[in-house]
Amino acid sequence: MSERDDEHRTPATSRRVLLAGGVGLGIAGVLAACSRPSPSPSPSATSTPQPTGTPTASPTPGGPDTWDALAAAVSGRLLRSGSNGWDSARLVENPRYDDADPQAILRAADATDVQAGLAFARNTNTPVALRAGGHSYTGWSAGGASGTDVPRSLVISTQDLDRIQLHDDDTVTIGPGAQLGDVYAALAKAGRAIGAGSCPTVGIGGLTLGGGVGVLVRSFGLTCDQLTGATLVTPDGTVHEVSATAEPDLFWACRGGGGGSVGVVTALTYRTQAAPPVLLFRITFRWSAAAAVVRAWQDWAPTADRQLWSTLKLLNGSRHTAPTVTVTGVWTGAKTGADASVDGFIRATGATPLAHTAQQLTYGAAMSTLAGKAQRVSQAATSSIGTTKLTDAQIDTLVQHAAAAGDVAGNREGGVALDALGGVVSDVGRTDTAFPWRSALMTVQYTAVFADGADPAPFDAYVRGFRKAMRPAWGDAAYANYCDAAITDPADYFDVNTSRLHRIAEQADPTGVLAQPHWV
Repeated sequence: MSERDDEHRTPATSRRVLLAGGVGLGIAGVLAACSRPSPSPSPSATSTPQPTGTPTASPTPGGPDTWDALAAAVSGRLLRSGSNGWDSARLVENPRYDDADPQAILRAADATDVQAGLAFARNTNTPVALRAGGHSYTGWSAGGASGTDVPRSLVISTQDLDRIQLHDDDTVTIGPGAQLGDVYAALAKAGRAIGAGSCPTVGIGGLTLGGGVGVLVRSFGLTCDQLTGATLVTPDGTVHEVSATAEPDLFWACRGGGGGSVGVVTALTYRTQAAPPVLLFRITFRWSAAAAVVRAWQDWAPTADRQLWSTLKLLNGSRHTAPTVTVTGVWTGAKTGADASVDGFIRATGATPLAHTAQQLTYGAAMSTLAGKAQRVSQAATSSIGTTKLTDAQIDTLVQHAAAAGDVAGNREGGVALDALGGVVSDVGRTDTAFPWRSALMTVQYTAVFADGADPAPFDAYVRGFRKAMRPAWGDAAYANYCDAAITDPADYFDVNTSRLHRIAEQADPTGVLAQPHWV
């Protein structure tokens, strides 16, 4: 971020882009902290490029080395500028990146198409960007948009790999491009459930690979905790079936280490649980009670019965006549337990809610209700990991910066969301998966929404300034699925797991096929 002092760090000189997708907003991130070969511009569609070096060993020698050869080699679609559907295909979920102009987009139909795309990239030294759901905060999955520092790339999209297949052992295999709304509907129809995010258009691939926080996280665990196996294609073209017992390092990296660091995932298998009834509740408070609500919430939400999850949002902007304080949550147990827990929290605030609603729904109906109506909105965002409770002074800082969202000209809505962790999340060791924040109290998301076409600089400055203001409380820790191009140290995302991720990534991609010119 422009405001943070990073002179004490050693910047990485090349990076890896993560699969797009995320919880509610976006996901993209990176995994390598070392220098890697930087890709150079690829040839035009009419030239015949020559390989610039010896590619890594591949199970299928050769492979396409022109755009025409790549198009002929795949059963999916290779789109280039002027192709039918190009203008819509190049767009990701954040309109601030609508000027994206990738060299091409390969909409892979299977793992063989991914192999062909990677072979082309190796043979021609073409930069690669990976995309599943397209919800990248940073726009890296756009494959070449203004302000992203990503060169014009071949986008390998797994958007069309969206099959959802339930098995007799109550596991489910899902393509990485399947959107959460479709996943929830298919599982609910079978009476099964997984815990994941709330935005219905997020691709499950990026969500899982970066960790996967969501509305059932305290009772089901992170989405990556529910993963039992994956199919991925490493940059040399090898297809791997990974699990806890088959190539466990690659599997470990898939569980919270971010997408695109070790290969392109083409299928994911999860264990499911019986779909629970879900009680949804929503409580709003006067802004004058904001500090008291934050204080009571942080004492309650991360340590409540694990059947309860909640998020606390402090928001302001031109869409609001005044700043708002809202607590939204779910409960998967008996309603009487929810009443006792939530009522205790309200008493602890010392405030009378402006409104308090609750409704008991099926799992499928609850996920649909939480999803609301997804819309493409231009936004800026960054994150922290809430590792400790805030002091009264730090709570005041949080509240003041949330209110200041209304002082940023053009900020339609901005502020902070605190999402509870704890519960099942803390049952897993910090090095058992790549996601290290097992003892944290919450994830923290700073956001600003603005008009399409507006200069994003003041909104980036707001969210990054908010994060900087909270550094005395929470340090530099951040969530990979809420990545920020201004966070330059991968340890901010992966903490004690960074060196192992680095080693696995180096082994999987020694020549930097997935390298990017910047780190997160």
